[in-house]
Amino acid sequence: MSKILFKNARLRSSPELTEILAEDGFITKIGKTDGKSEGAEIIDLGGRLVCEPYCDPHIHLDYVFTAQSFQQNETGTLFDGIASWSESKGSLSKEVLKERAKKGLKEQLVGGTQYIRTHVDVTDPKLTGLQAMLELRDEMKDLAEIQIVAFPQEGMYSYKGGAELVEEALKMGADCVGAIPHFEYTSEMGAKSVKKAVQLAVKYDKLVDIHCDETDDEMSRFVELLAYEAMDNGIGKKTAASHTCAMGSYNNAYAFKLFKLLKKSEINFISCPTENIHLQGRYDAYPKRRGLTRVKEMLDDGINVCFAQDSICDPWYPLGNGNLMYVLDAGFHICHLTSPQYMSHALDLISSNGAKTMNLGERYFLKEGNPANFIVIDAQNDFDALRNRAGVYASIKNGKALFIKKPTEFAEETFSKYGL
Repeated sequence: MSKILFKNARLRSSPELTEILAEDGFITKIGKTDGKSEGAEIIDLGGRLVCEPYCDPHIHLDYVFTAQSFQQNETGTLFDGIASWSESKGSLSKEVLKERAKKGLKEQLVGGTQYIRTHVDVTDPKLTGLQAMLELRDEMKDLAEIQIVAFPQEGMYSYKGGAELVEEALKMGADCVGAIPHFEYTSEMGAKSVKKAVQLAVKYDKLVDIHCDETDDEMSRFVELLAYEAMDNGIGKKTAASHTCAMGSYNNAYAFKLFKLLKKSEINFISCPTENIHLQGRYDAYPKRRGLTRVKEMLDDGINVCFAQDSICDPWYPLGNGNLMYVLDAGFHICHLTSPQYMSHALDLISSNGAKTMNLGERYFLKEGNPANFIVIDAQNDFDALRNRAGVYASIKNGKALFIKKPTEFAEETFSKYGL
């Protein structure tokens, strides 16, 4: 029997230090173990903050590290990024896609992420990217849980046969149905793609995650249709709207009416702060729009919102390293969340809110009887973690350490001279 006792752990729910006992990959005790830990390996967490693993519910692992390989996106817009990808994607083999994805996955793992939802472009008759990511999902299952979205990057209907390719991807094992209605040639085609996505999700019992209204166009309102269709088909909790940038440009009269439907539908929202502050507002002079959805207002209204990375060095975003703490930091600044009521629950946006979006259920949480999956953050609470952009000291998966970093060694003799 494998038994590990994690001492001096600090839970988010309490400032007091405690213990976590993991046996054969499961949490058997949180609190004083009273002799149950006899014979266990002991790992001292030194009073650091223990949190459920980070969740990245929106990444494109089939795109990572292609920024320098493809035609440069000089305008920095979403549409030129798609054009660059479209012209070059056929040159990538399954093997190359997997190797690049592994590099991106490693960066995410080192950043404390254990749950990942990757959108995979299926507007490719060969479905090369999908095959690569299906293999990666199975090969990496001991390190991370990966969900795959059948995503028609060039449109479900604007790309010939796109809807059929999405359905084929679901049959091959994709977990979620994707769409990109604001990119379709006409609004009618966009609406058709939303309805088709929900129809396929019901038919194959899949989740839904749609790139929705990723534009500054205030007339892009596909989120309204998505919320209604999800609600009408009883799959609101299994549905996510990614980006919804146009919501930042809606007039308040419409937005407040929309919020009633969004809350009633129970759909989830994924915002990608670093990506969309980079992509949006490109057509504006001044004042320039911020390009993000109404994160603060949705949180205040009890609507589930989470943050995600989106891209790592691809035609849409030249930066990114899979570290969600940097995404969290950017999101809090951009969305005006830097007040105590939000900062005291900061980590929810990259942990439990993402888990809810991904439909991970109760098994995700740090509870007795659940898998021993958690991370250890170099901080004592959410506020300090956010303020210091605290790194992840350790990542534990099924009771085993994926990594434990060495503590920073200060030159104490030098520091002490200055009272530090």
